[in-house]
Amino acid sequence: MRPVRWSGKQRETAYERWGGAPFFEALVDRFYQGVENDPRLRPMYPDDLADSRRHLALFLGQYWGGPADYDALRGAPRLRLRHAPFTVGPAEAEAWMEHMTEAVESAPMEPADRGELLEYFAMAARNLVNSGP
Repeated sequence: MRPVRWSGKQRETAYERWGGAPFFEALVDRFYQGVENDPRLRPMYPDDLADSRRHLALFLGQYWGGPADYDALRGAPRLRLRHAPFTVGPAEAEAWMEHMTEAVESAPMEPADRGELLEYFAMAARNLVNSGP
């Protein structure tokens, strides 16, 4: 179940509260600015990051209560399976989290929402580790 807040008689998803697709597109753009020059992460990505950006923005939007555009385009997320071809150790997860934290901290959000988003990303980063201690 995705985070939903009630305001009067209407439910509001995090997707709606945070600004919909434009919020997630901007978040992902800020994240990939860090990834582009990170020697730990950049080798895991294709030369052209456009599809990676689009996929992540669609996935995050859907996860946080937006339209099921990611599923329509790519099917079920299967995050561990999609990342299995890459060696993701603690150092890579930490680098990924550093860039995502910078992206989230620069987002126009309420502190509680920022914390909720960062908590999710920390969990995701830990779950994608597939090598190392």
